[in-house]
Amino acid sequence: MSAHNDTRLTEGPWLDASGDLEKIVHARTPSKLLLVASTGGHLAQLVKFSRRWNLSEDSVWITFDSPQSRSLLEGRRVEYVPYVPPRGFREALVASRRASEILERERFDWAVSTGAALALGVLPAVRAKGLRSTYIESVSRVNGPSLTGKLLHASRLTGLRSQHAWANGRWKPIPSVLSHYEPVAKTRDIGGELKMFVTLGTIRPYRFDSLVDGVLGTGLASERTVWQLGVTERDDLPGSVHQQMAAEAFKEAALNADVVVTHAGVGTILELLEWGIHPVVVARKSERGEHVDNHQAQITALVQSLGVATVADSQELTAADLVRATQFSTTERRA
Repeated sequence: MSAHNDTRLTEGPWLDASGDLEKIVHARTPSKLLLVASTGGHLAQLVKFSRRWNLSEDSVWITFDSPQSRSLLEGRRVEYVPYVPPRGFREALVASRRASEILERERFDWAVSTGAALALGVLPAVRAKGLRSTYIESVSRVNGPSLTGKLLHASRLTGLRSQHAWANGRWKPIPSVLSHYEPVAKTRDIGGELKMFVTLGTIRPYRFDSLVDGVLGTGLASERTVWQLGVTERDDLPGSVHQQMAAEAFKEAALNADVVVTHAGVGTILELLEWGIHPVVVARKSERGEHVDNHQAQITALVQSLGVATVADSQELTAADLVRATQFSTTERRA
């Protein structure tokens, strides 16, 4: 299959292109894909989806340079672009130019993106080169599409997929990346001080002081606590404090902890679930200046309904929430 040909894309088939995604990714012959995702939950989801696809080794990933992307994409072909913040339309233009350069020198069978603003930069360049694409909306968008999803729907630039029941019209369904997990009760005598790992994510420029204060308010933070704070700089914390941890150190801290407390970032949650961890998940709130919107509340509602995490508000977090989370682990759901 050739990504570049002399045949013009007609409106009808092109708008239904997401329906052809399975033909590409499940083909007997490996397909060369251009895979586009911002770091964090968007990249974690695309990596998980891609494990079920028949990709050729010369497929190319476009993302940001971070410990997460270097770990998840080790050994793969990666084109790093400058960070595109939420609603960073100017920065998205820089990514668009980089994507155009890649598309000038290489041919692809398909392009797939899980967002976020990076998709708005790259997918128009993909369309301009005559390459078909699919946009998969984040699992965090339980009640409807994100701003990126709405703009791409209006632009009619790409096939569209949703991981939730609101899929209709040109939004076609795709199984949720979180639906593969289920909780498992366990008997574990912690004894002594609770060993905690607290991770706030690394999204710029949003601090999450309310979660730090919430953990301190439980009275269970100690010299055994490990913190990854991102942009939330604090000098009043017991234990080991890091702004950003390498992927290996992050995994070690999570697996060695009695309980993991995390912001409701999909990427972090997916990693923890894959490692068998039942985390305490806390949503950032836009009214406190902790994120651009309140979509993390949708994530907490989802993981709570699946029973794979303990959910709390940062200002209502209790010691009981932390202890309860130690009583569960997570496993892959049986088919």
